[in-house]
Amino acid sequence: MPVEITWWGHATCTVEDSGVRVLTDPLFARRLAHLRRRRGAVPPPDAWRADLALVSHLHADHLHVPSLERLAPGTRLLVPRGASRTVPGLRRLTRLTLTEVAPGDLVRVGDLAVRVVSARHDGRRLPVGPHRSPALGYVVEGEGRTYFAGDTGLFDAMPDEVGPVDTALLPVGGWGPYLGEGHLDAGRAAEALARLAPASAVPVHYGTYWPIGMDAVRPHEFHAPGEEFVRLAARSAPSVAVHRLGHGESVRPEATR
Repeated sequence: MPVEITWWGHATCTVEDSGVRVLTDPLFARRLAHLRRRRGAVPPPDAWRADLALVSHLHADHLHVPSLERLAPGTRLLVPRGASRTVPGLRRLTRLTLTEVAPGDLVRVGDLAVRVVSARHDGRRLPVGPHRSPALGYVVEGEGRTYFAGDTGLFDAMPDEVGPVDTALLPVGGWGPYLGEGHLDAGRAAEALARLAPASAVPVHYGTYWPIGMDAVRPHEFHAPGEEFVRLAARSAPSVAVHRLGHGESVRPEATR
């Protein structure tokens, strides 16, 4: 059965591969602190269904405990090493099967193997959390090989550590008018695409949340990253098929030729 990818908004995707549903950075909130969802409906209950959920780092828009509480009992949950000590709310999730992981780990769920890779990002629980947990990416390997980058900047070892993949889920923006270090904007994401050379890519982490009261502040940073990534990727990685999805849309990307 072909791999199917659904983008629910921000960094939340469902990857269906080999009969296993994998959910990335579940975020099902209409509002999160100073952020509100400006585009796309809040993901429906069908989006909550997963056999395995992956959390890339401890920022509240990626590790959102109320969203994790909606997952069905028995769902396997991978979080960065040390997360349970830093985020006490994780200890309430006794219905889930929680495993802390670090780069280099390999976790098997059904016919899938999930490789944990590193990311270049401040993975602390902000605003004052200690540097205890690494930011992570994941490579889901089954019928296909799907790289979920989480939040990351470019780093030299990215192609070697991630390895050959069929599809890359790459962040191309953020949730505010400026991106700091440890992020990919559309241009840097296109460069990452050229280095990774997958068959397909899906841009994520843009066009969903925006700070309340800042609608008129650099609005192109909210609306434009997906289209900009498509344009730049066509120039830097013309052999890669880029699928710019709408919220709730799905694609079955081709495997590497």
